[in-house]
Formats: sequence, structure tokens, C-alpha cells
Amino acid sequence: MVTLYVFNPEHDLALASNLSNFTAPHAGRRLRSDLGYLPAIWAGENDYILVDHVDMARKAYARLRARIGGGPRQFVDKNQLSHLAIDEVSPWGWDPAIRSFLLRHGVGAVPSDPAIRQIRDLSHREHAAAVLAQLQCEGMVGQSVKADGLDTVVEKLNAWGRVVVKAPWSSSGRGIRFIEGTLNDYHSGWIRNVIQRQGSVMVEPYYNKVKDFGMEFSIDEQGGVHYLGLSLFHTRNGAYTGNLIATEEEKIDILSRYIPVDLIANAKEKIMASFGPMCQKRYRGPFGVDMMIVARPDGDGFLLHPCVEINLRRTMGHVALAIPPFADCYARVMQIALTDKYRIRVRKT
Repeated sequence: MVTLYVFNPEHDLALASNLSNFTAPHAGRRLRSDLGYLPAIWAGENDYILVDHVDMARKAYARLRARIGGGPRQFVDKNQLSHLAIDEVSPWGWDPAIRSFLLRHGVGAVPSDPAIRQIRDLSHREHAAAVLAQLQCEGMVGQSVKADGLDTVVEKLNAWGRVVVKAPWSSSGRGIRFIEGTLNDYHSGWIRNVIQRQGSVMVEPYYNKVKDFGMEFSIDEQGGVHYLGLSLFHTRNGAYTGNLIATEEEKIDILSRYIPVDLIANAKEKIMASFGPMCQKRYRGPFGVDMMIVARPDGDGFLLHPCVEINLRRTMGHVALAIPPFADCYARVMQIALTDKYRIRVRKT
């Protein structure tokens, strides 16, 4: 089996647009161009990695390979695709745009239109809300309500005092608004526009976050869910900045300073039990569940929010898990850095 790997970080925006001919914003195109070589970390030696510029990808991967190891890989551009024997395609995430792009360039090993529609449906944040409700137990927190109009948003704002309003489909740091006290004209207009375009918004209480983390999984065609590991990551203004590279035991040790280990294991088991029936014959591949540790309202300890987001795609947590831990892993992070271009750095902090 020969697999074509594609890094399409604009996937969330493409999924929100639901367009076959979606054009990503400049930042998304630049990220894809600069970091297109990333799948080389987990691809096999007989697989292909689609990139914008083959020579640039080889040089960038060589720099990263010098830090983390790994073997040589085969990089190709879109003009070569129609000449390759490809058995399977593994993108960052499936959406109408990447499917259309691959078909236009002679790659037939793509999901059907109905299959893409199912993936989009499963990616709606209302499914994350349903999973969140199933996960709740003592020591956990989290609510999420679907709102088809402003009345529900106002009702929850009055009840909770401060809310997070999310578009059903959006990328990290986008499609999210924090609202406190009363609903002003700006937020009202934004909510109306999202409801008009996407049918609803999700409304959640605001929590005092103290730590981001996530769990990474994959799911097979039979609905079997496989746990891959914890992801301890950092964000700035809602945007991803880096992942800790460490063993599973070391990551659990860090989290156990805030919440009981049993609570983490409980969340993992419940996610694995709920995702199989939900995704069986509708999605296969990697997925991640973003979580956070929040301060109790009275300031006495911490609680686990077990399902902030569901990413029905590969994540930067999957990338970090593909990099072997270092001996001094507590002082190592994988970081996206922007100088003249986006780069992945594995460095000491």
C-alpha cells in the first residue's frame, strides 16, 4: 500500500466554507507551503508527501531530521500526482476542497461526496457537546448548548454572566467570541451572520483555564478507537504555539499536579466508548479531543473540562507524538515559529 500524505492546515476553514473550490487565506496558504513536509515524520519510505516546492521541502525536512532522526522520504508536487500509483490518501483532514483538488490532479483514491458530507456533519460542534454530556462525572465540568437564535444566547448569558460563543465550524482561534454582561451590537451582528451561514452557534460558560491539553486517537473502519497519547500544548490568543515532547508517564505526572490520574483515565475510556458508535462507517483516521484544566469557582482546587473541542483530523498533538521523546524531554518543546517563514523547531525552553 502506497499512501499519499497531504498537509492541508486550512482544512477547518475549508470545512466551514463547504466549497469545492475554496481558496484559503494568505496565512493558510503560507503555512501549507512552508510546513508541507511535516508528514515525512510519520510517512513510510515508499509513501509520497505532497508539497508545493520539492527542493524547499527536502531542505526543511533535512534540518528537522538532523534534530529528531528519521529516514529519507519522497516529496512530490501536484504536477507529478497523475503519474503516481497511489493506493490511499491521508490528508491533515478531509473536506470538499482537498477532495476536489486531488481529483483534478488525477488522484482517484478519495472519499465519495456523501462520505465528505458525513465527515463535515460529525465535525459540527454539537457532536462535541453530546460527547461532553456523556463524559461528565464528579471532578469534571462543562456545558455546551446549541442556539438557533439570539434569544438562547441572551438566556445563557443572563444565567452564566460570561459566555463563549462558537461557530459550528471554525479553525483554532477563529469563529469564537467571548461575551460578558450584555450582548452588544457587534456581537449580535456576528452571531446573526454565523447563524445565517451555518444554521446555529454553540454557547458555553466561560471557565478560568489554567492548562491546555488533549488526547489523541485514531479510529478504524470498524469503529475501533485506538488511544495514541496525551498532548500537552500551549496557545496564545487561541492560536497554537507549541507542544511538550515527553513520555506518557511524564505528561501524566504533570497533569496529576492539578487533577487525579483516575479522572484522566476515566475521560479516556469514556471517549473511546462513545466515539466508536458515533463514527462507525462514517469516519476513519486520526482525531483529537482538546481538554483543559480549570480553576474551581471558589478557588479551592481544579476541575477537568474533558471535551472543549473535537478535531476530526490530524492535530499538532499527533505530530508531537510522532517525535520520539528526548532524555531531557521536560526541557523540550515542538514549536511553530514565524520568522521569514513558518518553521517547526524542536528546542530547549
